[in-house]
Amino acid sequence: QVQLVESGGGLVQAGGSLRLSCAASGRTFSSYGMGWFRQAPGKEREFVAAISWSGTNTYYTDSVKGRFTIFSDNEKHTMYLQMNSLNPEDTAVYYCAATLSAATTPLIHEYDYWGQGTQVTVSS
Repeated sequence: QVQLVESGGGLVQAGGSLRLSCAASGRTFSSYGMGWFRQAPGKEREFVAAISWSGTNTYYTDSVKGRFTIFSDNEKHTMYLQMNSLNPEDTAVYYCAATLSAATTPLIHEYDYWGQGTQVTVSS
């Protein structure tokens, strides 16, 4: 079993920055892929970014490229999402997830474990 706990969400003005963290525990993670998803009110959960646990491969959805950076600290078993130049369209609950099936994937159904989510609100 894997436990994922997100933190770092909050309220920020447009143009500001936040760093989300996802602490993983319960099993070794050398073969896991990890990802961030988000869900805005009334919308489906969508892919944001993914990273192989080695950190060598990353993948982003187009709307966050150049603004968000996903990275990990294996010693701390923690994954991060640095979010810069935030805009109101980034407002959502952000979830981290882990997948056993692929190193990096944007496909929600390939993720096996999920955190509880952290709210990010960007004011205009």
